[in-house]
Amino acid sequence: MSRNRFRRLAAAAVAVSALATACSKSESKPVAATGSSGPAAVAASSQPSSSAAGCTASSVGYPTVDLKTAKVGFSQSEKEANPFRITETQSIKDQAAALGIPSGNLVTTNAQSDLNKQISDIKSMLDQGVQLLIVAPLNSDGLQPAFDAAKAEKVPVVTIDRKVTSTPCTDYVTFIGSDFASQGKRAADEMIRVTGGTGKVAILLGSSGNNVTTDRTSGFVDELKTAPGLSVVAQQTGDFDRAKGQATMEQLIQSHPDITAVYAENDEMGVGALNALKAAGKNPGKDVKLVSVDGTHNAVQEIVNGDYNAVIESNPRFGQLAFQALSDFESGKGVAASIVISDSRYDEKNAAADVAKSY
Repeated sequence: MSRNRFRRLAAAAVAVSALATACSKSESKPVAATGSSGPAAVAASSQPSSSAAGCTASSVGYPTVDLKTAKVGFSQSEKEANPFRITETQSIKDQAAALGIPSGNLVTTNAQSDLNKQISDIKSMLDQGVQLLIVAPLNSDGLQPAFDAAKAEKVPVVTIDRKVTSTPCTDYVTFIGSDFASQGKRAADEMIRVTGGTGKVAILLGSSGNNVTTDRTSGFVDELKTAPGLSVVAQQTGDFDRAKGQATMEQLIQSHPDITAVYAENDEMGVGALNALKAAGKNPGKDVKLVSVDGTHNAVQEIVNGDYNAVIESNPRFGQLAFQALSDFESGKGVAASIVISDSRYDEKNAAADVAKSY
């Protein structure tokens, strides 16, 4: 342990003790989340297997930590007000419990969509003696101060669901998540299918500053070029939020009343768009086609109802893969710089049968 870390721990002893007690109470009985018992995220079949050449504790000079007795921190980036974040956090809690990690050894924080708070959260967890970190980054850029702090204490960091521009096996161990450009491409393929390749499309963009939005947009727009009868007439952000997605869709209906299709870069915005279309007297799923990305129960059920057309899954159940990556890092098995997961799809053919798999 570094001297700086010892001094910080000593100075914060009382506060840490109180926090540990609170964490013990909150983590001892995980609250069930929508879809928390659904299928865990699985690495794509083409994923290169880990090897001794991958990132390990010994290769970077970190001390070996016993996962079952270690203090683990999880930094959530956004408020748990949508199914993706609820299920993601619950997946981490469930896997920690399944591994027998003591209830008081899992510390969770939520940055509430504030980058500075996420940096502060991570540093605070390091002050509390966290030995392993799982981070759901708010943005692709900006977390370097937190990574530097973790590196100074030789604490490995696994990132999930959003890529960062820092360096794997130097600033963090690995990224675990979807191929977001592929999600956009697959969404475009569904849009081409359900529209017959003709129409006017509006895109509800996710929040700025992260690769999820950038890649889901580029993948969709590039693939849509294969259908010259489909044109993108508007792109506006809904910040991955249902209320904002609905408000944006209301504006788009006024400025582009001839829209015949909507691509939402997450289901929450898609459901918001559906609500706006219905309020405007439109017929979503029929007159206006709807395709989005995520796999939430709300959106998949709307496919069953006939008011939605297709959803490309983005599985948030990262718990098993995240803890496995930390285990491989500590054991010397080696961890790849990127672990891409395999995502499913929901449409009119399988939604009724597979709605239980949604979250």
